[in-house]
Amino acid sequence: MNKAALKTFATTARRELLEKIETRALKLGITGDSIQEAEIESSDAIYIDGRQLSSEEQTQRERLIDRIHEIGFKRVLEEVAYTWFNRFTALRFMEVNDYLPTRVRVLSSTNPDSAEPDMMKEALSLDLDINKEYVYDLKMNNKSEELFKYLIIKHCNDLNRYMPFMFEKINDYTELLFPEGLLTTDSFVRRMANTEVIPEDNWEKVEVIGWLYQYYIADEKDRVIKAKKKYKTEEIPFATQLFTPDWIVRYMVQNSLGRYWLESHPEHRDLIKDWEFYLNNPNPEANCEEKLVPYINRELKVEDIKCFDPAMGSGHILVYMFDVLYAIYSKCGYAVKEIPRLILENNLYGLDIDGRAYQLACFSVVMKALEYNRRFLKSIEMDGLTLNLAAIQQTNNLNEDDIAYISGVKYGPAFKKTQEFIKQFKDAKIYGSLIEVGEHGDDFFFNRLKKILDTSSKDLFEENTRNKVLDILPKLLKQSKIMRMTYDIFVSNPPYLGRSLMNKDLSNFIELRFNEVKTDLFSAFLIYGFRKTRKTGHLAFISPFVWMTIKSYEYLRKFIVTNKTISSMIELEYNAFEVATVPVCTYTLRNYSSNISGEYIKLSDFKGIENQPIKTLEAIKNPNVYYRYTNITKNFSKIEGMPIAYWGTEKIIEAFDKNESLAAKVYMITKGIFTGDNERFIRLWHEVNYLDIQNRSWNKYSKGGGFRKWYGNSIFVVRWKNEAEELKAFEGSGLGASKYFNKEHFVWSKISSSNISFRYDERNTFFDDASPAVLFEKRTDMTLLAILNSKAVKSFLEILSPTMNFQIGDIKKIPVSDRIGKYRETVENLVRKCIYISKEDWDSFETSWDFTKHVFIKYQKGAKKISESFQNWLDFSSKQREELKQAEEKLNQLINHIYDLDGEIDPVVSDESIKVKVAEEKREVKSFISYAVGCIFGRYSLDRDGIVYAGGKVDFQDYKTFSADKDNILPILNGAYFEDDIVSKFVDFVRVTFGKDTLNENLDIVADALGRRKDETAKETLRRYFMNDFYKDHVKTYRNRPIYWLFTSGKEKAFNCLIYMHRYDKTTLSRIRTDYLHDYQIRLDAEKKDLLNIIDGDSTAKEISNAKKKLKSLDKKIDELKAYDELLHHMADMQIEIDLDDGVKVNYENFKGLVAKI
Repeated sequence: MNKAALKTFATTARRELLEKIETRALKLGITGDSIQEAEIESSDAIYIDGRQLSSEEQTQRERLIDRIHEIGFKRVLEEVAYTWFNRFTALRFMEVNDYLPTRVRVLSSTNPDSAEPDMMKEALSLDLDINKEYVYDLKMNNKSEELFKYLIIKHCNDLNRYMPFMFEKINDYTELLFPEGLLTTDSFVRRMANTEVIPEDNWEKVEVIGWLYQYYIADEKDRVIKAKKKYKTEEIPFATQLFTPDWIVRYMVQNSLGRYWLESHPEHRDLIKDWEFYLNNPNPEANCEEKLVPYINRELKVEDIKCFDPAMGSGHILVYMFDVLYAIYSKCGYAVKEIPRLILENNLYGLDIDGRAYQLACFSVVMKALEYNRRFLKSIEMDGLTLNLAAIQQTNNLNEDDIAYISGVKYGPAFKKTQEFIKQFKDAKIYGSLIEVGEHGDDFFFNRLKKILDTSSKDLFEENTRNKVLDILPKLLKQSKIMRMTYDIFVSNPPYLGRSLMNKDLSNFIELRFNEVKTDLFSAFLIYGFRKTRKTGHLAFISPFVWMTIKSYEYLRKFIVTNKTISSMIELEYNAFEVATVPVCTYTLRNYSSNISGEYIKLSDFKGIENQPIKTLEAIKNPNVYYRYTNITKNFSKIEGMPIAYWGTEKIIEAFDKNESLAAKVYMITKGIFTGDNERFIRLWHEVNYLDIQNRSWNKYSKGGGFRKWYGNSIFVVRWKNEAEELKAFEGSGLGASKYFNKEHFVWSKISSSNISFRYDERNTFFDDASPAVLFEKRTDMTLLAILNSKAVKSFLEILSPTMNFQIGDIKKIPVSDRIGKYRETVENLVRKCIYISKEDWDSFETSWDFTKHVFIKYQKGAKKISESFQNWLDFSSKQREELKQAEEKLNQLINHIYDLDGEIDPVVSDESIKVKVAEEKREVKSFISYAVGCIFGRYSLDRDGIVYAGGKVDFQDYKTFSADKDNILPILNGAYFEDDIVSKFVDFVRVTFGKDTLNENLDIVADALGRRKDETAKETLRRYFMNDFYKDHVKTYRNRPIYWLFTSGKEKAFNCLIYMHRYDKTTLSRIRTDYLHDYQIRLDAEKKDLLNIIDGDSTAKEISNAKKKLKSLDKKIDELKAYDELLHHMADMQIEIDLDDGVKVNYENFKGLVAKI
């Protein structure tokens, strides 16, 4: 089935129909803004824009106007559009499958070369109640459009005999608004019948009806969802209806209805061969049949099985129930011709709030009956047909007079009974199937209905009341009966609607009737399903999978785990349900609690919609695939919060049952600071004055970060001046457990894109609400950090928090074994080693606040060559990484042992999970250059470890071995024009650190690591790197908050220089301009003069050509510098000052136009 083609067709068809119907309304003097009065009225005619309307058209127009007054112009257009869309869809389906009673195609021709529908050719011989003279006249006068309309209406009226739910007698305003131009080549009717647009085989299965409806409402669905507002009553169907993929429907029905039958009639197990999605337990418990005895009925008759879908949509689930029931009936020996009627009248029940969907559901099940018995329409014609399907009606427009008319009295018990009956359906279009219907005595209302039918109206007013009552009362009685019943089989794709999008009435209703599961509408439908299903019955759902683990659905889980039995489940990959915007699972349940195991399939590893049924079938055929599991529902009760952790092995689940939780072992697990405005209160630590971190005006701050165990991710600080005076006063902030900030603790990142990792934080490192902490009252228990970073806990958290959102509540539930005390000393030593190695690695890079010096200096050991120093660092870092890996694996072995998980969890740690870096030449060379720039600016010194200057006053006595730049300006130009040219300064730094004798060799090593080009000298490579890539690397390293700022003249890069922001003052811009830019402009002017001399002199043609090229480039640079000088002059005169507390983002913006974009 080409779903893309169906979607394109259905969405464009809706737009076309709405446009055509609005045009028809306009011709009748009706628009969204006004209704035109008739120009001339007489006893038998009215005129609109000079066009006479017949008496029948007058009546239809009046009904149209009444309907507009009732629900509004736009909704009437939608109503008429979907009515005609449904009718044409039905006609197309029936003609393709040769189900039409006339046996003549109405929208197409059996002759592929004919554009004219067959019914137009055979109009005079159609077996319909037609006016042949009128038809003949239309044919003779080539009034094809009028003939098409006439014959379509006749067909619809004829089909009313069989399917009044879809083909009402067309004598109302839908006929008046029949769309024009349907025979034009590009009309939706032509496209519908065009096999190149929708191949004819797409119409062979009734499933196409559901997909077309899904796509028909797609535009409105998108509109209401994107609005992100509470849904109006009429918007709820658009927002909540989803067409369920066929394979999921098959799975749900086979494993509910199919299982229900087979457990009572195991002699029919050969039916499974046609039920490809039936999930059988390959190794059933020895006493499985004994466990089933209280819940099965060996005398069960198929005609007694009641199957219900409370949100049936277009009937897809009911249609497949029909298939399964037909197979069961056939197995039981029923007469083939009798089976369809038995199924429709005895077995299938359904409700929906959407009248459009109801029409299609009724049509679909009748078409399914026709598939099995092609003479079924004749059967309907002879014996009628009672479908147990209903479009839910509400009684909002019934008043006291209507109630009195129904009851036959204006007061007393009968009136009160009627009043209560009517009241329960007020706003029923909002609440749908969830309404709890009371016993009000159907016999009374059926007797009243018969009396009303048998009694004529006294006057016009009573006639109107009578018509209203006769229209709605039979529908109310039907839906009341369906709502009161209980069922053996309950299968549904319930509406997904979070409480934040429920309108007030729906929200209040759910809170009143389903308070414990009020988070989402689907969870209310689950509870409703359990109430409506008999104790021995089976249920099946597809729903968002959030209910399986999330805290807000805990009541639902506990209710299911305690009182029901999950018989099977398939968890789809996150994005695999194409029509939903949420990840889903589909599952079947027994409506009773038992120790019967269930079968589970986890498809999370398999991306792609198309892969879901394929991998499901593989798991059914081969139960040993790694993603299929067997588990008993009651096992989940052993885990706090009862997550549906079907993948948990017996031993892992036992670990929860046998051990206390982490919450019981520590003083507190809590979130930290919530600033309410991170832009204001949080900085990367390198942005602020380093002295202010030391004096606690800014405090070290953990704020989550990527996967890293043991130590690290420490890059932020929080504004804490005057003991956080400003933060405490800020509305919306919260300090969390701030009184414990002076203690050591463990933190983790609450939201992660990979696995969880816990890290040790030293005292006085504060933490964030996104990086909660594990706190201890007295001594920090390092053994718990070993447990938390173990692979065992990874398995525990796959159960507690499979969504990678590691909430405090999930962490609290981690089971902690007391047996670790036996190995305390060994474990603590290993943990301290892991912390030490991780900290040593973290501090080896300048983004750490405990960075001391570059690794080439730290591990130089007297080496004169950078390559030797790099090798020393490589040897050390490789050893550290391996030692950390061994320590983690030893810890995993010990922890597996204390939880009895030996052989259950592999202690081996993947290389990807070890975040300690091994030396990489290119990375280390670039970081060495960065360190050198830091030394040139005075941030670092070869005479002292760590930060030497990052705010305050520069003391040049701190830089004896290598001098810091005096004026905080480092030019980066295409040549060494200045003494403090950055390439020259770097070369000097290499000479000082590694010696004069090996200088050239070391420069070659650096250049080669940077990617030296052919015929390029080392210094040329360095200059190219500084001109093009250094700043990009610096910005990336410092997370878009650079501490060295690149002032650049623009695209031509004519002038560039770096400054160190911590040394910036209000004279910096003036000094850049006068000491560097102007000097450089003079030099370029001289270069230009030299080039002109070559061009105007006696040079060779080649020399002149080269000079012209250089001059063209030089002129661009000179022009760029003139413009840059103007802006620099303007801003230098402003004498801009910066406040480091404001951070890089704010301060950098002050120099927009002068500095490189970041």
